[in-house]
Amino acid sequence: MDRLDVKILTGLKKNGRASLSNLALDLKVTRATVGVRIKNLVKIGEIVGFTVLTKRDVTRNLVRGLMMLEIEGNAAQSVRQKLLTFPQIEMVHTTNGKWDLIVDLATDSLEDLDQTLFKIRKINGVKASETSLLLSSKKP
Repeated sequence: MDRLDVKILTGLKKNGRASLSNLALDLKVTRATVGVRIKNLVKIGEIVGFTVLTKRDVTRNLVRGLMMLEIEGNAAQSVRQKLLTFPQIEMVHTTNGKWDLIVDLATDSLEDLDQTLFKIRKINGVKASETSLLLSSKKP
């Protein structure tokens, strides 16, 4: 990867919908050059995918929490599959130690969080849980 590849990646990060023509114009290279470079970046795995951000992806929910779950027997996979259907669940992590799963929750209100926690606790196979509210988060 060279400086032009880095500039192309920077341009795509700023605007993932930028046309090849606009990228080429900004970088003072041909459209074909940009197209070939992007295909190569995909081929070598530097670009691993393209995605769409929705309003929910960029709008911060008011209430965030982490719910640690202890699962009975070998029900972890079925519990995990059920959890992934909840719109309030951002991510489900498997882990070791006391807790089998850690659930990253995001809701619009404490009431919505409470209802979600209640539903999760009712899932067959959930043995115990502990939830912590996230008071603040900082990104380095």
